[in-house]
Amino acid sequence: MKLSEMREKTVDELQNAIADWKKDLFNYKLQLSTHKLENTALISKTKKLIAQAKTVIKEKGSVAASPAN
Repeated sequence: MKLSEMREKTVDELQNAIADWKKDLFNYKLQLSTHKLENTALISKTKKLIAQAKTVIKEKGSVAASPAN
């Protein structure tokens, strides 16, 4: 998912996506520990997606909390 796509989603949708990515990340780490994960870049990509989604959620929160001038 691209950052522009994340910004179009609602906070609830992003939180659901984060939960899904955390499950994926857990599975990737299990596969890595058992030497069954072929594409190890998936771990860092998933971490990056989670961080970007959390950042977008914070941005949406700060925009909602700031007074409109």
